[in-house]
Amino acid sequence: MIILGLSGALNHDASAALLVDGEIVAAAEEERFLRDKHAKNHMPLESARYCLQQAGIDAGDIDVVAFPYAPISLFSRARWHYARRYWYAPDRALDALINGNRRFRRNKQRVLSVGKELGIDWQNTEFAPVEHHLAHASSAYHLSGFEEKTAIMGVDGKGEYATTFFGFGQAGKIHRIKEFYDPDSLSGVYGALTEFLGFEMLDGEYKVMGMAPYGDASRFDLSRLIKTSKGSKGFRVDTRLVNTVGLRRYKEAGRGFYFSQKLLDWLGPRRSGDFADEPYIHYAASMQALFEEVCLKLMDDYLHEVLAETGLLAFAGGGALNVKLNQRIIAREDVKELFVQPASGDSGTSLGAATYIANERGESLRCMQHAYLGPSFDNKACESALAARSENIKWKKMQDIPAETATLLAAGNPVAWFQGRMEFGPRALGARSILGCPSIAGVADRINEQIKFRERWRPFCPSIQDSVASEIIQTDHPAPFMTITFDVAEEWKARIPEVVHEDGTARVQIVEQSSHPRYYALLDEVAALTGNAVVLNTSLNRRGEAVVCTPDDALNMFLGCDLEYLVMQDWVVTKGEAVSDDPA
Repeated sequence: MIILGLSGALNHDASAALLVDGEIVAAAEEERFLRDKHAKNHMPLESARYCLQQAGIDAGDIDVVAFPYAPISLFSRARWHYARRYWYAPDRALDALINGNRRFRRNKQRVLSVGKELGIDWQNTEFAPVEHHLAHASSAYHLSGFEEKTAIMGVDGKGEYATTFFGFGQAGKIHRIKEFYDPDSLSGVYGALTEFLGFEMLDGEYKVMGMAPYGDASRFDLSRLIKTSKGSKGFRVDTRLVNTVGLRRYKEAGRGFYFSQKLLDWLGPRRSGDFADEPYIHYAASMQALFEEVCLKLMDDYLHEVLAETGLLAFAGGGALNVKLNQRIIAREDVKELFVQPASGDSGTSLGAATYIANERGESLRCMQHAYLGPSFDNKACESALAARSENIKWKKMQDIPAETATLLAAGNPVAWFQGRMEFGPRALGARSILGCPSIAGVADRINEQIKFRERWRPFCPSIQDSVASEIIQTDHPAPFMTITFDVAEEWKARIPEVVHEDGTARVQIVEQSSHPRYYALLDEVAALTGNAVVLNTSLNRRGEAVVCTPDDALNMFLGCDLEYLVMQDWVVTKGEAVSDDPA
């Protein structure tokens, strides 16, 4: 069976994913093709075209199109909860009751239109809607590889109405335990504080997380934002302060924010600029601490019995990309292993919708071993892109790519690394990366300031070889997707300081030879030169841009910053007076 998953229902992070007989053949975000970060207000046309091309199939071969957005019955609690909590905005409340699936109908029409552009014959292809949080849940549970009973958690901004999901998976079937509905959204509160701290919601939450270790969470108590009661289950957001709509929203220069004037009266003006300064670092620390504490309490409330049985947890939704929360989760006594979907945000719901339908139809789904599901470009394609350039660049074919690249890194040079199939999800995992030697002082600052043009306080992550992983992070817990932070062993803090954050942690990718042989070989060569099988790894993009996809994208990035070396498949590219006289 061929199942195409298409996301984009909430007008951001559009993506496509293709399953053939239960195997993930391709998956990619639309932003990478449009060069528009998050691809807001776009549907996944180009990413779907790529998926079909990668699989070598025609649109007419598709059996089912799965879509991570579904109609919600008037008899469900969701719509009535929404109407009751938004009583102060009667247009919203009444719309939820009278015309509560308007957004689904609109987005369904957009999917049908995309399908027609792709060449799908809707008379012969099934359209299968999947509830948003079930798509998130499936993307984690059905791809976790867990065979025993598994706790499932979804923490997201908002789907149709649901924001937070607790359930379990058993024998392939997902069971709901508890859902919370808009405006009671933990990720929504985090997003509102993200806006208050001067970043873009749905983009800057990881910046708040990166800022938090510089602050003192005890300096401010933000608990009034999310009300919980000792001895009782659940939570409730104070919509007088955050997760606001209508006239309650604070407005500035004609733009409405997800918080109210009352929040500013309490905490002061919005942060501006690029500095991690007071009191905002303390607000970030307090928000992070509150988010962690409420999520952990909710796990106690709704998942403890399941976790007590097997200790397995599958986690997705935008909140699952909060790596500090994930570190605290795996530190729990009742958690044996955590699987976080690498594309946990809404881009991953195309894959989740497809896997949900595949499981329903009896397809066998396997553990997601890697995220290299995007386009690849061979040496010929890279050479063509190089030859078409009029800028002053030189290039030559490398004889031993890992060894020669390791020499550049050990000499203190950041290197753009463009290899194999592009990653699915927001993390660079050694396919579209900027690399550095983590033992050389100043490399991180140089990449932040001169290459990525981003805030100086932003941390970098290490890719580490599996042979030394347990020694560095002091645990055998899997970490292939850079979705969990770990405490770095004291000895290694001094050996790889450029990838250790302010709080002594690192967001680690453990590299296995089977998933990316050339990247693994590079780590071998780096270890031979430096003694450390570790590289600094950050995404191959500049601030505000989508991660690069094609050789042309990589060259544009390379030429638009202070990078001196680009390793693109077998070619090494440098800036110079003329094109190499021996490009072969």
